[in-house]
This record gives sequence, C-alpha cells and structure tokens, in this order.
Amino acid sequence: MEKLQDYLKSHTENEMHPSDIAHILRELDDNEFADSVKLIPKNLIGDVALALPDRLFDDVVENLSVDELSHAVTELESDDQLEFMQELEEVDQHMASEVFDTLDIDDQQEITKLQTYDEDEAGAYMQLEVFTASKEEIVHDVIRRFAELRRANELENIQNLFITNKDNKLRYAIGLDDLLIFDFSKTLKENIENTGEKFEPKSARDREDIKDVVHYFEEYDLSVMPVVNDYGILVGRITSDDIYDIINEHATEQMYNLAGVDDEAEEDEEVIKAGRKRASWLGLNLITAILASVVIGLFSDTLQSMVALAVLMPIVASMGGNAGTQSLTVVVRQLALGDISQGDAFRIIKKEVLISLLNGFVFAVVMGLIAYIWFGIDHLGLVIALSMIINLLMAGLFGASIPLFLKRLDVDPAIGSAVILTTVTDVVGFFSFLGLATLILL
Repeated sequence: MEKLQDYLKSHTENEMHPSDIAHILRELDDNEFADSVKLIPKNLIGDVALALPDRLFDDVVENLSVDELSHAVTELESDDQLEFMQELEEVDQHMASEVFDTLDIDDQQEITKLQTYDEDEAGAYMQLEVFTASKEEIVHDVIRRFAELRRANELENIQNLFITNKDNKLRYAIGLDDLLIFDFSKTLKENIENTGEKFEPKSARDREDIKDVVHYFEEYDLSVMPVVNDYGILVGRITSDDIYDIINEHATEQMYNLAGVDDEAEEDEEVIKAGRKRASWLGLNLITAILASVVIGLFSDTLQSMVALAVLMPIVASMGGNAGTQSLTVVVRQLALGDISQGDAFRIIKKEVLISLLNGFVFAVVMGLIAYIWFGIDHLGLVIALSMIINLLMAGLFGASIPLFLKRLDVDPAIGSAVILTTVTDVVGFFSFLGLATLILL
C-alpha cells in the first residue's frame, strides 16, 4: 500500500495512469487491496478496475458503494461504460441494476444502444463520442468549438474530425494535423476543394463482423475508424486501443483452444469450473490414447519378439506429433491473421507437406543409422526410417488440412485441431512402424 501512496503523492491527477495503479494493486494482499481502493481518485477508479484481471475487478466492486460505482461509470467513455456494466452484471446483477438506475439519462441511453449489438459486431466496440462538423462550417469556428469541448473533458483521444452533411451522413474524415494547415477563414468544404486531396474515410458498418474491422486496421494502418449504419449515418468510432485488446483476446483464445483449455473458465477463480472444462478435453484425449493403444495391441506378438521395437516406437510418434504441431500452429495463426485466402488451401497444404517430407527424409536417415548402430539388427534402421517418412508426411498433411477444413465449416480452427492431429500421428506412427516391422523383420 505504501507503494501506491508514494505513487499518488508523486503524481498529479493528470499525470496518473490507470495501468500504473492497476499494476501496483496486483501486488497487494487482500487486506491492503481493500484499503488501497479507497485511495484511488474517483475519476480513475473505473479505468483502473477495467485494467485489472476479472478476479480483482470483483474485489474493487465489493469495496465501493453504488454511488461510487455510478460515478466511476460516468467518468468512462461509452464503450468502456458498456464493458464496466457487463462485468458488474456478472459480479452482482442487482447492484448493476441499481448503478444503472442512478446514471443520467444520456449515459443510460448510450449503454442501452451499445447493448443492442452482438459481441461479434463492430457496434459493440465503438465509442459514441465523436467530433463532427458540417462541411459548411468555418474552420476557425470548428477549432474553437473543439478547444471548448476538450477543456470541458467531453472529448478524449481525438485524432480526426468527421465531416457530415445535413442528414448526418459521413462524407469526410480529416486529421487534426491537416485541419491546422487549412485556411481558418474558409469553410471546410472550400478547403477540401482547394487542396485537391481525397479525404473519403475508410469506415465500418455497425453490424459488420469485428474480425473484418481488425483486418482493416492492420491493412490500412489505422488509428481510428468511423462507424456508420446501413444508411451511411455516422454512429460512432472504433479506436486502435480497442483493436489491440481484441487482437490480444483472440490470440489468447486461440492458444487456449489449441491446448484444449477454455479461456473464460481459466479467468475464473473457481477451481471446479476450470477443472471441469479441462476434464472434457482430457477425456477426449483419453479416448484417442486408447485408440492408439488398440493399434499397438494389434502387434503385441511383434513387440514381444523384438524389444528394440518398444524402445524405438515412441520416437516415431513423438517426431510426427511435433512436426504436425508445427504445421498446425502456422496454419491456424495465418488463418487468424487473414493471410490465407479461400483459394490458398492447396498451396498451404502442398507447402507443409513438402516441408514435413523434407524433414522426414533427413531424420529418417539420422534415426535409421542410430537404430542400426544401437541394436545391430538388420533392416531395423530401414523400418524406422520408412515409418518416420510416412508419419511426418501425414503430420504435414493433416496439420495443414485440419484447420483449413474446420475453417471451411465455419468452426474456429483452433478448437479440436490438436486432439485430431495427435490421434492421427499416434495411430499412423504406431501402425506404420509396427506394421513395417512385422512385414520386414519377422
């Protein structure tokens, strides 16, 4: 707590950053945390709470009254207000209702409006606070109005001026740096026509998939994007900080899915809930492991007659599994980044198969020599070499094709891919190795 006190004393309120305060709070024990929450400036408490993990957000809420929570929401921008209220509902729905009732009518209407969008739609992530002007407005008046709004803290993080017509339809987007070199005595329309530059903005539809909007930001290197409805009317904006959060959340979700872990369950402190989610995937893994064991059981006589096979068998499966995971990870990530188009499936599969096949030949030679030197059994090196080539070939093929196939079915490529791949590489590895051993060695 002393660290937080020192931070608050050494910084003015304008210098304080919610992330710095949140970082200090993470290091405190439960008793210090409760006392420290009371020290945070009320206009920052909402941003601080959103910067904390979900479990600590709950602790913040428990230490604040309804009026304090209401004030915290009021200080947030509209998109953050929605996020705060959604998290508050998960903690205590009754308290969330009380807080909502104490908000002024404008905040209530903004939150209600944003709640109409699904979580995968662009509108759910937009801010309703935008700086707009009519194209007939004089530049000097626009700058003066912006200064007044900024001094009143009604606008934050403004990079662009959005110009609309009388029907509030978006026409242009001008960076504030461009606005400053305009002729202040002329209208925006006159300045735009005189410069000859194109200020037509790249905009997103409010019902558009947020994943497409993320790609727009990456492709066009945007810091902000206006959001319009189906009629072209400006309804809000999405900023780069929200896009970064979406990218991080999606990347985390993919990593968890590849490992058979539920990201929402892992953020929860309930051990049973997280354990149950993991157990479902472990149960599926158990079934696939039994399937691989059944394949091994088919060649029990072969294994009993040659102990060397039991020693070398895990190597084939392990190499296939690792090679397949490499292909799987690359393809899943490229799909997430939008680097693979619909017509790229054959190219991607061909590339991954060739890479796996090349590595298969290299390590087949290496392992074949090791097996021969190790055990001195004729043709044993040939058996493991052929088996490794076959398994790495199948690993590259299925590592690339499984996520592409799931994407074609409109299923998250990360979900279930690893389990399917492991089954293929284990079964193919064991079957090819033991099958070839039966045919060649016995």
